Amino acid sequence: MATNPATRPEGKRIPHLIAGEWRQSSCDSWIDVTDPATQDVLCQAPNTTPDEMEQAIASAKAAFKTWKDVPTPERARMMLRYQALLKEHHDELGEILAKETGKTFADAKGDVWRGIEVVEQACNISTSMMGEAAEQIANGIDTRTITEPLGVCTAITPFNFPAMIPLWFFPLAIACGNTFVLKPSEQDPMTPNRLAELFLEAGFPPDVLQVVHGGKEQVDVLLAHEDVKAVSFVGSVPVAHYIYRTATQNLKRCQAFAGAKNHMVVMPDAPKQQTIDNLVGSAVGAAGQRCMANSVAVLVGEAREWIPDIKAAMEGVKPGRWDDENAGYGAQINKAAAQRIKDLIGKGVDEGATLELDGRDCTVEGYPDGNWVGPTLFSGVKPGQTVYDQEIFGPVLSLVDAGSLEEAIAIINSNPYGNGTSIFTSSGAAARKYSHEIEVGQVGVNIPIPVPVPFFSFTGGKASFYGDLHAYGKQAIKFFTETKTVISRWFDDDHLPTGPNLTINMK
Repeated sequence: MATNPATRPEGKRIPHLIAGEWRQSSCDSWIDVTDPATQDVLCQAPNTTPDEMEQAIASAKAAFKTWKDVPTPERARMMLRYQALLKEHHDELGEILAKETGKTFADAKGDVWRGIEVVEQACNISTSMMGEAAEQIANGIDTRTITEPLGVCTAITPFNFPAMIPLWFFPLAIACGNTFVLKPSEQDPMTPNRLAELFLEAGFPPDVLQVVHGGKEQVDVLLAHEDVKAVSFVGSVPVAHYIYRTATQNLKRCQAFAGAKNHMVVMPDAPKQQTIDNLVGSAVGAAGQRCMANSVAVLVGEAREWIPDIKAAMEGVKPGRWDDENAGYGAQINKAAAQRIKDLIGKGVDEGATLELDGRDCTVEGYPDGNWVGPTLFSGVKPGQTVYDQEIFGPVLSLVDAGSLEEAIAIINSNPYGNGTSIFTSSGAAARKYSHEIEVGQVGVNIPIPVPVPFFSFTGGKASFYGDLHAYGKQAIKFFTETKTVISRWFDDDHLPTGPNLTINMK
């Protein structure tokens, strides 16, 4: 068994996992993985070569022949061992994740934990694989359905949740009897490598999971390869369009989770301090780098008077390095991301939004080279302005005014995205109306980030999702499996043939 790929003694170049072995790539180009707070190079990830990609897919295809026949309860028991190992190494995983993403340690551990919850759901795979049966659907004829795995599946996962999002996909797919090729983000690959190392330690066959690294070139191999049957993706809108179109053109199943512009409606009857605390946490937590962040607050009626209080609460949040216990959030993933956010803030000013709080000149003592953006607040924002229309993916909150709940609903339903939304109110009638009329996939009532627990599915919609079946929960089982229908009859002396049946009716 290889040593932990995150701290390999032979150098900073991390391996990929192919055919059950941690192999150093033969590639001639490597990707620097940097600490977002310092720019120190933590490791280098390989651009997996075309031949190595082919080996990974071939290994997964060969493993499927035997893995699909492993009894479902046995696969579940392996998952139980895996979730126990993830819990045992929870803090270690959190530290690796925090260093390469810039997240605070507490936030990083939350990332890991939400992934563990999906693995726990994979442990319950036996009942999820059950089919249906009906006896005597015609004379002497019975019917049953069987749930079967697809083959080789893959996921292309983003930088912002390098534990949770890979764990959305490969544990459930493998528990269903598939094999898997994971292509994690090249910006924080150490966490996925460690997840895979613990997966092998749990006792899974060594070639059931492959991990390859790189960028678009490696993704294109997975999208085009005839032996890859299903593709899962989480990332930006333009890339989601590309992934979905390319995968489906190559006749693969695809679920592509794209961008978001999530709104929180604040009613004047909402509990003020709890609402503001939840709003600020949702908007700037994880440096705003999460697709479920509420980056727009729609202040209804007298709630518009809360702007000074929202500003004061945001001013109290400070970014910092991962091990700073007083930091509210960490650095942006890279310098380009931080600069993009600052440019968008400038556009907001140019287009007439009122800048209540400017985070462009944020500094953190001791870390002058960090990718820092401070909490930023705009008021008077309107649809059509760049800070409203675009997903900023940073600690930027835009405040929009609405005269009524009906107006707020109309604003949100006109937005092309549909990942998540929230309403904060003390009125059951308002919450019921909002939940019923809003055209968004996931709705929180006095919940700022309505991400469902894993026995439900993650159900963002509209331009935030391309596909038919969502991540985890019952929909994921359907995505990673196919249904076979078996219709059977056994002849006996009481049902002797009476000549050929030339009709469609069963007799």
